[in-house]
Amino acid sequence: MDRNEVTKKIVAAKVARKLTWAEIAGKIGKSKEWTTAALLGQMTLDATQAGVARDLFDLTDEETAWLQIVPYKGSLPDAMPTDPLIYRWYEIVNVYGTTIKELIHEEFGDGIMSAIDFSMDIQREPNANGDRVQVVLSGKFLPYKSY
Repeated sequence: MDRNEVTKKIVAAKVARKLTWAEIAGKIGKSKEWTTAALLGQMTLDATQAGVARDLFDLTDEETAWLQIVPYKGSLPDAMPTDPLIYRWYEIVNVYGTTIKELIHEEFGDGIMSAIDFSMDIQREPNANGDRVQVVLSGKFLPYKSY
């Protein structure tokens, strides 16, 4: 048994039970974005959250324990993503990454945007020309320090 096997079981149960990530998040008590990342193996659940997941997905005690262990983060199997949706994010960073970096440095100085002290919100944005995907990323700015 490993974390990847638990993830597969969770996704299979989600599909079989016709649950949405938003419904699951409501039961876990966190955002749909965080909950999805957690149940796909990228975040650590506390005992209460893992207990809810155990009940939702009929997990064993061992499987529930895996949800509470700090995971190996980074979910892509290859450096170059092949899934079209994920590849477009890769493309966005390739095209706009230097722009994002330049504008953050101009506004905040020399540092980084945290993916630890971080939140994300994904929403559907109705549009007469075809609905749009609105993604808001918010990360704490962490300046480099001199020493």
